Amino acid sequence: MKRICFVTTSPLIVNFFLAPHLLYLGRSYAVTLVVNTSEKVPLLPLPGVEVVSMDIKRSWSLLTDLRALASLFGLFSRRRFDLVHSYSPKAGLLAMIASRLSGVPRRLHTFTGQVWVTMRGPARILLKAADRCIGTCATHVLADSPSQRDFVVAQGVVARDHCQVLGAGSITGVDTRRFRRDGEVRAAVRTELAIPEDALVVLYLGRLKKEKGVPELARAFAGIARRQDRAHLLLVGPDEESLSPAIAEECSAHRDRVHVLGYTVAPERYVAAADILALPSHREGFGSVIIEAAAAGVPAVASRIYGITDALVDGETGLLHEPGDANGLARQLERLLADSDLRQKLGSQAQERTLREFRQDRLVQLLGDLYDEIL
Repeated sequence: MKRICFVTTSPLIVNFFLAPHLLYLGRSYAVTLVVNTSEKVPLLPLPGVEVVSMDIKRSWSLLTDLRALASLFGLFSRRRFDLVHSYSPKAGLLAMIASRLSGVPRRLHTFTGQVWVTMRGPARILLKAADRCIGTCATHVLADSPSQRDFVVAQGVVARDHCQVLGAGSITGVDTRRFRRDGEVRAAVRTELAIPEDALVVLYLGRLKKEKGVPELARAFAGIARRQDRAHLLLVGPDEESLSPAIAEECSAHRDRVHVLGYTVAPERYVAAADILALPSHREGFGSVIIEAAAAGVPAVASRIYGITDALVDGETGLLHEPGDANGLARQLERLLADSDLRQKLGSQAQERTLREFRQDRLVQLLGDLYDEIL
């Protein structure tokens, strides 16, 4: 049985994106996962998958990164994997260098968004060079959306014939058994959070970070709440930059209609309780949460950036606004809040497209087919 090794930085990435691939590939290959299990988020059970804990951090630290590089080189040299597959920028750089130096014959990296896209100066130059290094060391490259592939090709990170996209995009697609309309769950979540049944809930689902546009969303909602007395804002995800106090201050006049929750292992519950999804991110490789909401018939309002434009068709499955534009975000949210027919139309069309293009079983099969071809 051929041996493959996945490398990434965070259990969050595994739990939300990689677990279905790991479990499926474990039927045909001996699968090892290298991940930093010291993070606060627990790793989901992965029967049949060997888990190796390694201190690979998302933040940059020369000494820690060199230690991780040495550990990966040692692991790859000892175990002689047939293929190493990396996700996330830091894991990609370290794993692709280590696997190439140790002689792993097949090296696959999946680009999931470029951290340098919103940067300027030396940091942008350095991190862009790191992505070029990943592309050079990898024998195969995936991007998780067509527009992201076009971007990295245009930026000279990889050659077009060296970069593929699975289907219409995304890492894992959507588990439509989890993400679906569910009136009982909708009512239960609203009862738990003291949200009235007739309220209109705007959901943000993901890490609370500035680069995800959370400050703009709080600012937009503060204005909306003055005009829309049924509007509620629900933010679900780990607060990685301690933004909760600033959100509370921005929305202080309407604090009873802002609900900030932490990490959840059941995001589908909050999707079922929502009327609109908001993703005002400054950078995304794809925007998987958009198609998760779409599977439940929830339309999205999101930034007009590469990656997101593959997950959302403007005017058909949701509405786009310019990144960083809190006023534009507010206008698009209010359009949907004020027009129930438009919400229903966009939500239904989003659901149809997701069921057609982004079912999880399809994406998992496509990656499995790629593995069979490579190996």
